[in-house]
Amino acid sequence: MSTIRKITLRRLRLPLSSPYRLSYRTFTEFEPYLVELEDDSGRQSFADGHVSPGSSSETREGAWAFCLEQLALLPGRDTAQARQALLARFEDSKVAVTAMVCAIEALEGSRFLDVAQDTVLPLLVPVSAQEPAAIAEEIDRRVAAGFHVFKVKVGKDVRADLDRVRAIQQAAGGRATLRLDANRAYSREDAIAFVGELDPAGIDLFEQPCDADDWDANAAVANASPVPLMLDEPICALADIDRAATLRNVGYCKLKLKRFGSMERLAEGLNRVHAKGMRPVLGDGLGSEIHNWMEACVARGIIDNAGEFNGFLKHPAKLLRQPLGFENGAVIMPAGYRPALDRAAVEAFTIERRDFGG
Repeated sequence: MSTIRKITLRRLRLPLSSPYRLSYRTFTEFEPYLVELEDDSGRQSFADGHVSPGSSSETREGAWAFCLEQLALLPGRDTAQARQALLARFEDSKVAVTAMVCAIEALEGSRFLDVAQDTVLPLLVPVSAQEPAAIAEEIDRRVAAGFHVFKVKVGKDVRADLDRVRAIQQAAGGRATLRLDANRAYSREDAIAFVGELDPAGIDLFEQPCDADDWDANAAVANASPVPLMLDEPICALADIDRAATLRNVGYCKLKLKRFGSMERLAEGLNRVHAKGMRPVLGDGLGSEIHNWMEACVARGIIDNAGEFNGFLKHPAKLLRQPLGFENGAVIMPAGYRPALDRAAVEAFTIERRDFGG
C-alpha cells in the first residue's frame, strides 16, 4: 500500500485503420481516457477506459466529468482507501471507475500483471466483407493469418443477415467457427425468425440478440435457437451471471473489464461463469492496446476460447513502448512482459489533459 501523490488524466484520440461498423454506430476512432498515477515513492502506473457511445447509458462527457471530480480527491490518499471509495461509486460511471481502479491496482502491483511465462492467447476477428466474393477472399486471408474464430455482425435485416451468414459459412468451409452478434438490435420477433432459419453448422453461439434490459425477449430467443446464446451487455455483476445461468440455452457470458470495475472483480466474474456451468468469453473489441493488455493478463489460466480483446488491432498507432505482441492470430506476451507508455505517442494523441497533485 502506498500514497497517491500525482495524477494525470488524458483524453486520447486514436484513429482506426478502417471503420468499425456495429448495429448502433460506426467507429472511425477510439477516444479512451488514460489515467496515470504516481505514488510517494515515485512508482508509476496507468490504465484506460473507452466509453463507446450507444453501448450503454454512460456518456463520454459524463465519464470525463466524473473522472475530474473523483481524481481531484485522490492525492494524499492511500491506494486501498482510494480503490474502495471509487468502487463504491461504480454504478455512477462504470468505465470511468474501472480505468481509475485498474491504475490503482497496477500501482499496487496487481498479481494479474505478472506474466511469469510465455503466453499465447488466440483471438477472434470480425468479418467485414458483405458480398460473397469479397467474403471468400477475406476468410481465406484471415485463416492464412492464423484466425480460426470469426465474429459476424447481424441485427439489421433478417433475410440479408441469413444470406450473409450462409455465405460466410460456405467460405469458412469448416476451417473456422463463427460467433454471431446482434448487438441488441433485433426485436424479439425478428430474432426468433432469424434463429428459426439458422443453419447451426460451424456456429459457436449467438450473442445478445435483443435489448440488454429485456431478459424475457433474450430468453425466448434462447429457447428457439439451435445454437447457445451468449449474453453481453447485461453482464456487469455476479448477480447478472447467476441470473443468466437460470435461462435455458444460455451457454456463454461475455465479460469486459470496463464493466466490472477492476481486474480482481473481472477474474471473480469469469470464475463465477465457470462455476455456474457456462463458458466465459472475455474482451472488448472497442478497447485500446492498454485496456486489451490488462484483459489479456486476466484471461491467462481462466479463458479457454478465442479472446475478443482485439481492439488494439484496429488502431495502428500504439501507446506502449513495448507494443502488445500479435502473431498468427494470437496475443503474444513473453515471460516478464510489463509494458511502459510510449511518451511521445501518448503526447501525440492527447487532445485534453488535466493534472492533480504534484
